[in-house]
Amino acid sequence: VYKRQVLEDLTGQKPVLSKARFTIRSFGIKRNEKIAARVTVRGDKAKEILDRGLKVKEYELKKRNFSSTGNFGFGIQEHIDLGIKYDPYTGIFGMDFYVVLGRAGRRVSIRKRGRSKFGNFQKVSKEESMQWFKQTFEGLILN
Repeated sequence: VYKRQVLEDLTGQKPVLSKARFTIRSFGIKRNEKIAARVTVRGDKAKEILDRGLKVKEYELKKRNFSSTGNFGFGIQEHIDLGIKYDPYTGIFGMDFYVVLGRAGRRVSIRKRGRSKFGNFQKVSKEESMQWFKQTFEGLILN
């Protein structure tokens, strides 16, 4: 319940709650129990939130944070590092950021009707996403 409020404060959007698919006794999770919240953010708002997240990481990411499909992600330990005021009622939550990069025309391979192949030249590679990160945020990539 509280993680929903944190994401709402950060993005200004209503988050979607994710449920557990099956019971895991060692974690104390039951099937269909709400265990996470997520928000999809696009455009300038996404860049602004990503900038705040990268500021916590000091604009440094490891090479293994980047996937072969041109996406990258990282996590932070405390949401209050993003500039959200600490609320004792809510507590402190960590969160993951995941960035999906794509070129125009990707929908061709996903849509149901009139689906066709997606050329390799159109796909975003790991090197291209690393280059985009360096140019956009003037970030450092560590080994």
